Order: sequence, then structure tokens, then C-alpha cells
Amino acid sequence: MKSSSFRYSTLLSIAAVAAQCASSVAAAPPASDPMNSWPAPRYQVVIENSVMVPMRDGTKLSTDIYKPVGAQEKLPVIVIRTPYNKRTWRAAETKAGSGSEAFRFAEQGYVVVVQDTRGKFESEGEFTISTPDDIDGYDTVTWAATQPWSTGKVGTYGCSYLGENQIESAKLRNPHLAAMIPQAASGGTRYFGQIVGGAVELATAVGWYWGAGSKDRLRPPAGAGDDFWATQGVNFFPGYIPPAGRFEQISDEMLNHLPTVDTFKKFGGPRSDYEAVLSNPPNSPWWKARPYANSSDKFDVPALHVNSWYDYGVEDVFNQFNLLSKNALSEAAKNNQFIIISPTTHCLSEGATEQTLVGARDVGDARLGYWRIYLNWFDHWLKGADNGVTKMPKVQIYVMGKNQWRSENEWPLARARPTKYFLASRSSANSRNGDGVLTTVAPSRPGRDTFDYDPANPVPSIGGPLCCTRIPNTEGSFDQARAEERRDVLVYTTPPLAQGVEVTGPLKAVLFVSSSAKDTDFTAKLVDVYPDGTAYNIQEGILRARYRKGYESPVWMQSGKVYQLEVDIQATSNYFPAGHRIRLEISSSNFPRFDRNMNTGGNNYDETKGVVAHNTIWHEPGRQSYVLLPIVPPDR
Repeated sequence: MKSSSFRYSTLLSIAAVAAQCASSVAAAPPASDPMNSWPAPRYQVVIENSVMVPMRDGTKLSTDIYKPVGAQEKLPVIVIRTPYNKRTWRAAETKAGSGSEAFRFAEQGYVVVVQDTRGKFESEGEFTISTPDDIDGYDTVTWAATQPWSTGKVGTYGCSYLGENQIESAKLRNPHLAAMIPQAASGGTRYFGQIVGGAVELATAVGWYWGAGSKDRLRPPAGAGDDFWATQGVNFFPGYIPPAGRFEQISDEMLNHLPTVDTFKKFGGPRSDYEAVLSNPPNSPWWKARPYANSSDKFDVPALHVNSWYDYGVEDVFNQFNLLSKNALSEAAKNNQFIIISPTTHCLSEGATEQTLVGARDVGDARLGYWRIYLNWFDHWLKGADNGVTKMPKVQIYVMGKNQWRSENEWPLARARPTKYFLASRSSANSRNGDGVLTTVAPSRPGRDTFDYDPANPVPSIGGPLCCTRIPNTEGSFDQARAEERRDVLVYTTPPLAQGVEVTGPLKAVLFVSSSAKDTDFTAKLVDVYPDGTAYNIQEGILRARYRKGYESPVWMQSGKVYQLEVDIQATSNYFPAGHRIRLEISSSNFPRFDRNMNTGGNNYDETKGVVAHNTIWHEPGRQSYVLLPIVPPDR
């Protein structure tokens, strides 16, 4: 069932399957939740199914149009572009008692356009990640703005891929684009979210491309007209259809398979961009051909950015928030960038409850009135409503540990004090049972810690800020005890805190390292150790040593030579109460979140055998390894 030449006869013979990235559409909480509910509907809604909208190159994209019944005047439009099957948005109600945002916005007086992206489901063309989502997004907005039922003002909306294509298209500055709400959109500026510090987000890549990244799709019969999809009343999953339960049965084998680039070929995965992601280094022409926004792009659209502390790339979303303001061409766009950061995992901010569990960690009542905020946002920018939405705080963050929402004016916080917490030990920081210390006092005597990293036995990932793995209980915050018992994990911990410490802002580890290998990885993980010893992961990062001078200039290590490098640990807002301890874990693997460095200096993706790297972290005068934490002073 992997052939890209499926015809209509095949379609009729298969069962309906609506598999997609589970978090691609965050369902609204029940309407009875007073913290997060939609207002009463103003209109009933009718859907015009599967309208084929032409792009500038002639490719037609299948588009559903949600229209308020009885609206006499022209209406503004909200555009949602998805690779996850637009038909799944047609369910007006869900089992949770609430429905698709497409219906909810249409009920409030918007025409809502939901479109299959190029090469997915009913849309024509070939699917390649992110390409050309910038151009297709621009053309779709223009089409929506020039329809007879449109006022000409258009907003865009959606999470994950649906947010990333908003960022990519926004740099083209369509004059009809009046506002957007990109959620979990870090991949719009960073390698589709799948390259981090030069390493590949392996678990996400395998899970996402297996379930959502297929290039194969069913096609209408020869001679079929543009009304073919609209007149066929079947819901189906065009293209690759994984056997029921197949991924869950073989996921461990797939993630451990070497060479990694052959995984889908070995296990029967779909034709996709998986191999291209694995085999193209960050500086390759293939990646440079993707339309991701960068620091030289200009923008001219107000945006409400939404993300979560346990989602991948949260600091990248903050960077987008600042970039769209800094590079804005109008005062309206410059002064109207807003951001909301919840404590949840990928695309689940709106699902927070009175007791929000993120993995195994209880972070309290993290609810917020998202649906009202989103509606007010579009009402203001698309309908001209004077509802005060632009007077809300520029930055709204959830402070974990204090378990409360807080308003800020900027990011990073001007009052945060970057504080160095130095690594120290008596050369035996291996495991949580070692003597590693995290201290604000710089080391005054020679010191180092050494460990062996064997790519055949990598440190296991336990939770983390990732998405779309398709494996239960792999995302979020969990006790790190199992990993911390290993001798290839260096553990540095403060004494129990005499008073609480708030860490809010960007994080990085500055390490002095040496290795026996030409190339290896260095990982860093910030951990909150509770009084009972439970060690919850807060944030983490990785750097492939060959990229310590940047992606454009890979360089090898010389055995025994000491190098300084920086590991980006993204960002967080976490309060460590009195009695808790702040911990930093250092190692050379975090698998299967990240692919393994085989330590050979080779390609990694096409290798089946690695070598053991003897790695050293130095902490002594002149070689002071530390983690830089933005400490927020206590409120007066």
C-alpha cells in the first residue's frame, strides 16, 4: 500500500483511517469550564466541501469553506492550512463536548478556510516538508481575501505545522494578512524543529514521518473534475496506511536500528522526507531550500505567539516574537507582538485543567481563557472591535513551581540576573551517587570529570520537551533517577536551597571539554530535585562538537585538546522552592530523543558501528565550566 499511484478503485476498498499527529489539533475543553469557553454561537454553520483552489503554478489545493448561515454582509476570513487531513476538522462536536475551532470561529461570524497542504490528502502536488508553504500560504490568503463573501481582511491560525507555515508565509507580507495566531511554531525558523545543536530529533522524526509525513496519496480517476472530492462522501486516509498497531509493536526496533537512514526501508515506512532530514547536514543546500524565516526577513503582521515550556524549541518561539517586532515594517506590527507560554507539552496549552499534569509532574491550575483571547484577537484585527485585547501584557508566562501565571513586558526579563553556577567535584561526579556540586563559587583548584560514552549503550531519554513520538509517556517531565544512576552521566547538584530561587529566561551551559574522539556530543539537562529526591527534568539541550563554531564551519576535535563550547538549553520559568535542589546533568547522549553520535567523525546516519569516546569535563581556574541561569530577584 505504499505506491503513489493509488486510484479511486483502491480508495473504495480500504477502511477509513484518520491517523495524524495526535497533537496537531488541540480540542477545546468542555464549554462548562468557566476558565476557557467560547461564547454562545451567533450563527449556524454550513461547510462547502473540497473546493479546489489554484496556486500560482496551477497546482490546486483542496479547501473546505465554513460559512455562517444567514450572514448578509461580507465577512473576514480565518485561514487554517494543515497536512493532517482537513476532513478531521468537520466534526462540529467532540466527545469532550466541544468542537473544532473551525466551527467555533464560524459560529462567531467568520468565514473559515481549512485547506489540505500541497501533496496531502485531497490536494494536488508533491509533499515536501515546509515547501512551498510560504508561497501557497500567500496565494491562499489572496484567494480568501478576493472572494465575493470576504471583506478582504484575513487572519491565520493553527498549531505545530499549522503554526510554522504561518511564520514562513508571513515574511512574504501579503497585504490582506491582518493578524495571525501561530502556536508551537518553532520549526518555522529552525529546521522544521528537527535539527538541534547539529543532532537530529530522532524520536520525533521517526514518529512523525511514519504517521504524518507520507509523500504518497490517493488520486482521483483519470478525467475526474474539480468536484470529485466534494462529491465523494467517504472519509479516508489517502496514501500510506500503516497497519493497525504496527508502529507500537516495532517502535523500539526502529529507533535502535542502524544505520538510521535505512530505518523506513527496513521496516516498511512510507515514502517521505525522513531520509533527507537524516542525511543532509544543517549547512546543506537541501535545508537552505526550505522557506524558514531568518533574521534578515521583514514582517508586517500583528501576531499572538503561543507555546509551552515542555514543547520543543520554546526559546525559538521567543526569538520569533522578538524578530517579528524588531523587523516589522509598521508600528502596528512592531507594537503588537504578544506571547503566551503555558507549562504543557506540544499543542496542549488549551487542555490545561485544575490539576495540570505534564508527564508525571503536577504544575497546578494552568488554565487560561485561550478561546476568548483568540476570538478577541481576531475580532479586533479583522472586525475592528475595541475590546482591549491589545492592552493585555506583551508576555504571559506560567511560572512552574509557583504554579501561577505572570505578566511581563519583555523577553528576556530585564530584571533577571544571569548567574553562573559552576561545576565542581573531587573528580568523581559520575552518577547521582558521585560528588558533583553546583555552586556560585568559581573553582580555585584543578578539577575534571571523565566518562565513557558508548553509542551502543546511550543514555535513555526520560521525558523531555518533544512531540509526536507516537509512544505513550515519552513527553513532559518525569523522575530522572534511572538515567542518573549511570556512570556516563555527570551529576552536579546544589545543597538544599535555604530560600527559593526563580529561574526564568534563556539557559545555556558553557563547558570546557576534551575527548578521545574526532567528534562527539555533549548534552546538558536542568533538573529540579524535590525534597523526597524525585528529580524532574526542566529543560535540556545538545551540541554536536563538530558544530561548536556554527553549522557553516564543522571542525573536528583533536584527542586530548581542550575546547570551550556552549550548549543551548532553550528557556524555562521554574521556581525552585526552599528545600529543593538545582541540578545539572552532563553527558554525551539523550537517546532516542536525539540520534546517536557514533564518535567516528563520519556521517552518523549511514554508520552501523561506533567507537567509545573518552570524554572529559574540566572545571578549574581558566577552564570554568558552568550553567548560566537567569535568576529573578524575589518580589519586594
